[in-house]
Amino acid sequence: MLRVAVPNKGSLSESAVDMLREAGYATRRDTKELVVPDPDNDVEFFYLRPRDIAIYVGSGTVDAGVTGRDLLLDSTSSATEVMPLGFGRSTFRYAGRPGEVSKVADVEGRRVATSYPGLVEKDLAEHGVRASVVRLDGAVETAITLGVADVIADVVETGATLRSQGLAVFGEPILRSEAVLVRRDAQENDAAFEVLRRRLLGVVTARTYVMMDYDVPAELVERACAITPGLESPTVSHLQDPSWCAVRSMVPRPTTNRVMDELYDLGARAILVTDIAACRL
Repeated sequence: MLRVAVPNKGSLSESAVDMLREAGYATRRDTKELVVPDPDNDVEFFYLRPRDIAIYVGSGTVDAGVTGRDLLLDSTSSATEVMPLGFGRSTFRYAGRPGEVSKVADVEGRRVATSYPGLVEKDLAEHGVRASVVRLDGAVETAITLGVADVIADVVETGATLRSQGLAVFGEPILRSEAVLVRRDAQENDAAFEVLRRRLLGVVTARTYVMMDYDVPAELVERACAITPGLESPTVSHLQDPSWCAVRSMVPRPTTNRVMDELYDLGARAILVTDIAACRL
C-alpha cells in the first residue's frame, strides 16, 4: 500500500485535501484524524507537520508527500520534487532597513534571521557572502526591531507586514515556492504512485484549462483553430448546414475572455465555456 504524507494544518493542508478529494481519494472528515486508509485506491494517508514531510519521505518512512518547495529544500532531505501542484505559491526574499542594505553583498558580516536556515545558508554560499544565520520559529519581521538580527529572510506576499516594521525587500527572490508532490530519491517505480501522480496532474490540468465550444463558418476554421490550438489539435465537426463547423478545444483559463472576444470578432458564434472536472493527458 502506498503511504502518502499530507500537511495536517494551515492553508496548505486545506488545499491538499481539496486536490486529493478531486482526484478521487478518501480524505479525513475532521482535523483530529491523522491516518486515513483508502483501500479502494491502495493508498494510506498520514497527516503530518508540513515541515517534517520531506524528512519522512526522504527517510523512506512514507513513500510520497505533499509539501512546500521551500520546506523541501530547507530540509536537505533526499526527497525530490516530482511535480508542482499549483497552489500555496509564495516568494522567499531578503529584507532590511532601507539605506543599510540594498543588495545581497551588503549582508556580509551581518546577522540574518529566518525560519529557513538551510535555504538561506545555501543562497549566501552561492553569493560568496559570509553571515551569521539566526534560526527563529514563527514570525521574523520583528527580529531587527528587537535587535536579534540585521537582516531577515522570509516569505513575502504583499509586503505590508514588512513595511509596518520599516523594512523593504532587496535583491532577487531567494526562491519562488509552491506546493509540490515529492518522493524519495532513487525510489523504485510503483504503480500506485504513478496513479497518484497522473490523478494529481489531471486535477492541475483541469484547474488550468477550460473547454471551449463554438460554431464558425467553414472557411474560417483554420483561422479559428489558430486562436484555439488546444493541446494536440482541436476537434472539428461539420454541422447540418455545410457552411458551418463546430469546434471544441481546451483553452488556458486565464485567457478565456480574450479568446472569446477574438473568436467573436473573427465570426464565430454560440461560444460556450465549461469547466473540466477531471482529465488524463
